[in-house]
Amino acid sequence: MGEAGRDAVRAAIPELIAERAPDFIVVNGENAAGGNGITPRITYDLLRAKVDVITLGDHCWDQREIYSFFEEEPRLIRPINFPAGCPGQGSVVVSGNGKKLGVLNALGRTFMPIQAEHPLPVLEAEIKKMREETKCILLDFHCEATSEKICVGHSLDGSISAMVGTHTHVQTADDKILMGGTAYITDVGFCGGHDSVIGRDKYAIMQRYRNQMPIRMAISAAQLQVDGVCIDIDEETGKATAIERIQMVVDLSLLEDDKS
Repeated sequence: MGEAGRDAVRAAIPELIAERAPDFIVVNGENAAGGNGITPRITYDLLRAKVDVITLGDHCWDQREIYSFFEEEPRLIRPINFPAGCPGQGSVVVSGNGKKLGVLNALGRTFMPIQAEHPLPVLEAEIKKMREETKCILLDFHCEATSEKICVGHSLDGSISAMVGTHTHVQTADDKILMGGTAYITDVGFCGGHDSVIGRDKYAIMQRYRNQMPIRMAISAAQLQVDGVCIDIDEETGKATAIERIQMVVDLSLLEDDKS
């Protein structure tokens, strides 16, 4: 969420790598540019920080310079169920450490400002193709309604390794492995200032809630925390063997300034 969230991620990744030695790191970057979208520069900042794939959501188009950039950077993906003709792709397979991971991004439809295509038919077709290359597949499902996330998780159970929900910014405590072997969490949370209202200055939001007047809702940098999950996947079967929630308080004094 904004610069505070980007700095938190960059500070947290070295410690996470030292502690957990992940094969791949995937982040949702749709609020990375001041809370609204992402830019090419921010994309490269995150990739240099050892992020492997960046997913997006309903704020995908908020920064116009990103439109043509999709053709240059395949590791930046947007929801796969956007209408035909939109820039970019909704899936990618990345390689590293002798392994492969397929990553999908999709948008829910319930209570969402963008009316995308029904996600399931689009996802099922792409998953079928992706499984020809790797059985290890992660879906970032960007969606408002918990019921829709749960429904999609069960619908795809067994065909993907993991489904991680994003959009509502509040980490849920329902991390689990579904019956078919898919790791699941309704919402992974967010990275940024957690002494806030979902990442924005809490005092501004409280004022707006009281009087409904327009007000600038600045990004919060108070109580920096990185939310996420660590997922273990069996390479042979593509099924998850473990999922663990992460809530990591971040000390920015450990951050090296490498943005140049």
